[in-house]
Amino acid sequence: MAKSRSYIYRISLIVALGGFLMGFDASVISGVVKFIELDFDLSKLQLGWAVSSLTLTSTLAMLISGPLSDRYGRRVVLRTAAILYGISAVGSALAPNYAFLVTARMIGGFGVGASLITAPMYIAEISPARVRGTMVSFNQLNIVLGISVAFFTNYLILRLGDNPSAWVSYLGIDEYNWRWMLGLETLPAVLYFLFLLVVPESPRWLAVKGREQEAQIILERVTDRVRAQKVLEAIKDNLEKDKERKSISLKELFKPALRLVLVIGIVIAITQQITGINAVFFYAPMIFEQTGIGTNASFSQAIFVGLTNFVFTILAMWLIDRLGRKFLLVIGLSGIIFFMGLLSLGFAKANYILDAEDVKVLKEKIDSPHWYKIQDINYDSDLSYKKAVSRTLGDEVLVKYQTDLITRAIDINPWLILIGILGFVASFAVSIGPVMWVLFSELFPNWIRGVAISFVGFINSGVSFLVQLVFPWELANLGNSMTFLVFGAFGAVGLVFILLILPETKGKTLEELEVILAKKNLKYNNHAKI
Repeated sequence: MAKSRSYIYRISLIVALGGFLMGFDASVISGVVKFIELDFDLSKLQLGWAVSSLTLTSTLAMLISGPLSDRYGRRVVLRTAAILYGISAVGSALAPNYAFLVTARMIGGFGVGASLITAPMYIAEISPARVRGTMVSFNQLNIVLGISVAFFTNYLILRLGDNPSAWVSYLGIDEYNWRWMLGLETLPAVLYFLFLLVVPESPRWLAVKGREQEAQIILERVTDRVRAQKVLEAIKDNLEKDKERKSISLKELFKPALRLVLVIGIVIAITQQITGINAVFFYAPMIFEQTGIGTNASFSQAIFVGLTNFVFTILAMWLIDRLGRKFLLVIGLSGIIFFMGLLSLGFAKANYILDAEDVKVLKEKIDSPHWYKIQDINYDSDLSYKKAVSRTLGDEVLVKYQTDLITRAIDINPWLILIGILGFVASFAVSIGPVMWVLFSELFPNWIRGVAISFVGFINSGVSFLVQLVFPWELANLGNSMTFLVFGAFGAVGLVFILLILPETKGKTLEELEVILAKKNLKYNNHAKI
């Protein structure tokens, strides 16, 4: 038994590396945006597209990964995802222009979507019921870990670039730091592909394809012979029942009986992303630079974002069955509203003024006869200050030297901003981040759960794409304070909805929830239940 448990853990950890790569690939861009904006002379929307393009293709991949894994096998799709990660990493690192970079990022997005769907599916299918929850949770933990490691490696590469050693210059880490940040993913992608070579195919998929003897051999490696035979018989029984079930189409989801549960699912899916979590994950150093702490410090503080996310995700996994889903959502969204308000207040209280000494220092980098136009003028917002600098010195100067210009001028409490960001991430990670997926698996009736989760997951990913796309534009046109205030307002709307509409699902069976959330006397109940 100990041997089989060790085998399960080993295989699950290997497959869950897809989650690590997904988290890494998604958030490594946070350290890159500052440099590609200047190198490729990007507008704010172009910068947002460079970040969000990965999410767009990952959304498309989520729609096709399930059918592809059903046809060709879970293992084939996972290996393909590993190859796509590697191609994306190399292509992004070597990108000669903006279009090439976006294309490479979009290729990586297909790997993200494929691993997001297929990895937990594979782990669930190969794990015995007694440890399935723990095994599947490895994937979520690896996603969070990948995000944290990306923040750390970005900071490490940035610091290495300041090292005067000859080997640093020889490798181009100083001149091409952002390319090294993106290219570093090649190593775990190659390792993932190699590790997958020892991973067996899903026994359930083998049984579906009529390869029962192969399925039996694999099942005996994760449990004893008797239980393996019972599991295989159960799989065969389910396959026979599946043949008798009617095909469920998307239009079934819009029947009156499912109206309430569909609205709940859509609101939760939108709220999880529209409160700005991926704006923080994907642009953390950019946000911290707005406080004037400098580039190196902004990258180091981003590491705390990843660590906070990791710790509070683990806490959520421990609390969710103890305190309940609704309770965590209420506490978490209340925290999101509070800390977004704190961020908005912190930036609203900031002042920007360049005195004679500041101008003297800046003139060493920026030669202009027009400094007198903005010297000794107190600007009460980042928006008015940046507009004045742009009018006086030009857009190109503002983009290239924004960190220096803000650092010299700003008067703000950076600790307030750090507390606000970390508090927001903690509130998200302990609540709507992981709780959303648990709710999706509980809210929808058995017979339509797969279709329903795909639909609301698609909406969730689409909102994530939009948030990432417009965030740089929001900072440039709405300002820091208003941007975070908007995120907090969306959180308040979601909180009111949850308080008034969402029932607590803790401790209730799926059948009990179906009675609560759907009308049993309507036509959909004639469908066979899984």
